[in-house]
Amino acid sequence: MLKVFTCVLRRDLKLALRRRSDVLTTLFFFIVVVTLFPLGVGPEPELLRTMAPGVLWVSALLASMLALGRLFAPDFADGTLEQMLLSAEPLMLISCAKVLAHWLVSGLPLVLLAPLLGMQFGLPSSSVWVLCLTLLIGTPVLSLLGAIGAALTLGVRGGGVLVALLVLPLYIPVLIFGAGAVSAEASGMGAQAHFLLLGAMLAAAAALAPWAVASALRVALE
Repeated sequence: MLKVFTCVLRRDLKLALRRRSDVLTTLFFFIVVVTLFPLGVGPEPELLRTMAPGVLWVSALLASMLALGRLFAPDFADGTLEQMLLSAEPLMLISCAKVLAHWLVSGLPLVLLAPLLGMQFGLPSSSVWVLCLTLLIGTPVLSLLGAIGAALTLGVRGGGVLVALLVLPLYIPVLIFGAGAVSAEASGMGAQAHFLLLGAMLAAAAALAPWAVASALRVALE
């Protein structure tokens, strides 16, 4: 099973590298959205520091949602997903590998870019590190929850809009506690409670989302 997981993961990463334009679109979207906010709001340092956690988290959420269309649709279009369903390996395992590849391509780069983008808002170093840790914990949750929406709308006309309607309500708690952790750290209250809640969300999503994705894929392919 580990060999199958590794093969699917490597395959999806290679395909993503061949479609660099799709990957760069997500990164440029994240950078442009975050960069435009200071230009539109003004150069007030205190205001920029206050709004920075929410701006970065909302931008990461939208960028992650933008990449959901590439999660299952290409394999569904060329019949690869149907062959995966007919294989002897559990579909949950294959789904986990595809979600992990999606996060490595569209989520991890956002985490790595966050410190640089946070500096333009004047965030102190302690808040920048808290921001990076919340994104490191929260973006996998976004990928797992987004995979459920992408699987449910697979092959449906206007699926991109339906995905947004399905996953946005599920994303809101992650957004609240992710941005709230940075604000709590900046105010001196500590972000431990927010980290614990984000960790609980990640554990719940990692346990339940692969099962939900596999079930949704079976329904879409029948």
